Amino acid sequence: MQPYFMPYIGYFQLIKYSDIFIVYDNIKYTKKGWINRNRMLCQGHEKIFSIPLVKDSDSLEIRDRYISENYSRSKLLNQFHESYKKAPYYNFCTPLLEKIIDYKDDNLFNYILHSIKEISNHLGIESKIIKSSDVLIDHSLRSHEKVIALCKKMDGSDYINPIGGVDLYEKRVFNESNLNLHFLKSNSSIRYKQFNSNYIPWLSIIDMLMFTSPEEVDQILKEEYSLL
Repeated sequence: MQPYFMPYIGYFQLIKYSDIFIVYDNIKYTKKGWINRNRMLCQGHEKIFSIPLVKDSDSLEIRDRYISENYSRSKLLNQFHESYKKAPYYNFCTPLLEKIIDYKDDNLFNYILHSIKEISNHLGIESKIIKSSDVLIDHSLRSHEKVIALCKKMDGSDYINPIGGVDLYEKRVFNESNLNLHFLKSNSSIRYKQFNSNYIPWLSIIDMLMFTSPEEVDQILKEEYSLL
């Protein structure tokens, strides 16, 4: 998977279900994705928050991108404080948020990987998380060929992809390489109370942690998805 900054619950369902979760660091950074941005709840509406980056070549890989000196960690923390200070689990969640946002590494990949690991630890997820460049394969491979090479190198028998990849990969192609392909889909019925506002789904995992007890989050991680 690509690294995403404080992504939604489905990302962590995928990590929890996996024995080994490989995060791409040596693929091209894409502007329009969710690598360095996500959504929070603000006064009953969704609001984008993001990590500003140093202006650089669009051809660079994620591991070669850096965070702008204009990134104010304290300002982002304050945005979360103002948005969630009255949430029921604010005090429980804030130390995690501070650990993530205050992290001092300015390399984009390192910063996001740290956040993924911190949230996974917070959720009690014990899956092994590694970066793709540490796996000794031909990294010039693309698409399903690279995925298959990574799986084979790690002695994997099954590859699990988010449901969004259902149009990208064919089970037949993976079966030919003695791999089983699965797609994980988070249940659309996942809901929790967000103050008194209309429910806005699929916000950053931080939103769920602010409003939902650890026991409920654990249940959602374990049960609220289907594997296709």
